[in-house]
Amino acid sequence: MSSRPIPLSYVILAAIGEHGASTPELVDMASRGGMFWTSSPSQIYAEPKRLFALGWVTSEKQPGKTRRRTVYRLTAEGREALREWLSRPAGFPKLQHEASMRLFAGDMIEDEEILASLQELRADIERMSAVVARNIARASNLPHRTRYLLLQQDLGRRLLQAHTDWLDTVERELTGDPGDPTPGQEPPVKRGPVAVLKDPTRTTKSCKQAY
Repeated sequence: MSSRPIPLSYVILAAIGEHGASTPELVDMASRGGMFWTSSPSQIYAEPKRLFALGWVTSEKQPGKTRRRTVYRLTAEGREALREWLSRPAGFPKLQHEASMRLFAGDMIEDEEILASLQELRADIERMSAVVARNIARASNLPHRTRYLLLQQDLGRRLLQAHTDWLDTVERELTGDPGDPTPGQEPPVKRGPVAVLKDPTRTTKSCKQAY
């Protein structure tokens, strides 16, 4: 393991914070924040060793429920490294969005197959929405971070809703079903992608592939 910090190093410093955390607590926080940062439990377990080698954390054995646990706390150097990282400009996150790439290559398969492949995303949204709801309910357990946790989880809620809206749009476009208009509103007008899907010069998927 390199002694140089990596992006995960700062995430772990942030999770340890001013009140310290044990390794199981770090893994639990990572599992509840998987929407924002994805690392395996083995990576979470290993990272404090790098931070300890850097002199950014201390470690202390304390009694646990079934066995002794290691609790990590920030050193002055670790706190300064975290504050420096927190103050850096944060750009738009790098996305690896498999569902959108499946849609990008939608001309290679039938629309029904595309829609079927996206159903797991709906299930994931439902599961992650439940996690966000639990995180919001538990936010008050960390009074020093409640304000910031709620703002973070609001982002998660909005991201999930945006994906739900996007899936609804994809389904309407690919099935040709405009959906039920909201009471008091005019039915949606098809434009943009629908015009491409209805292109009379490309009547079938097989014809597209022939070109």
